[in-house]
Amino acid sequence: MTPALAKSPASAPRLLLVDDDREIRRLLSDQLRAAGYQVQSAADGTEMRQSLARTPADLIVLDLNLPREDGLMLCRDLRARAEHIPIIMLTARSESIDRIVGLEMGADDYVTKPFEPRELLARIKSVLRRSNALPPNLAPLDARRARFASWTLDFVHRRLVDADERVIVLSGAEFCLLRVFIEHANKVLSRDQLLTLKAVKRSAVFDRAIDVQISRLRQKFGPDGGALIRTVRGQGYVLAANVVLE
Repeated sequence: MTPALAKSPASAPRLLLVDDDREIRRLLSDQLRAAGYQVQSAADGTEMRQSLARTPADLIVLDLNLPREDGLMLCRDLRARAEHIPIIMLTARSESIDRIVGLEMGADDYVTKPFEPRELLARIKSVLRRSNALPPNLAPLDARRARFASWTLDFVHRRLVDADERVIVLSGAEFCLLRVFIEHANKVLSRDQLLTLKAVKRSAVFDRAIDVQISRLRQKFGPDGGALIRTVRGQGYVLAANVVLE
């Protein structure tokens, strides 16, 4: 007779597992509960939304290949509705473009099937740790939003809005990076300073990921991105705009 799994404490992080495969949901739910997490599961986007309406989640494990609305659509929808729940994408696809698109849509990490449960647990712990360990420079401000050029960054809902009130989806990393630039507007920030301010992960300095992340952030601003976030040769980057906090 299989022993009953220990009940996770009420203070344990709440995970929502979204996968259309019933057996995978059962196996992963058992393993995650055994690791001390509270776990809810959903088979598709409709059940995901119903679950979130009943009980907020601290992290979503979201399968890419879902019926009707796939994981990319659901991730984009969550971010467009200003929900910044950390998301780990599960994908059976091996093409790197799928992983890149998932991250661009706002996913915080991904795991490629088949995977070892220990790998998923390690990713969950890492993403939750990053989400909960808010660095001092990103502590809540008195301001609810910042207006600069023709843009608005909403600190509360963690979203970027253009002059036509359209929401531009930002990943967690892009939001953190833009917020640091706003807090230091019109000041040149070197790569080392961006690392010190925790705008990007410290490991990023080794593979030039700072430059890549800034390039992606510029793209969110369209043709004016390069003029708004300028490169100062030999020194670093600067947000060239007056900022009004509200």
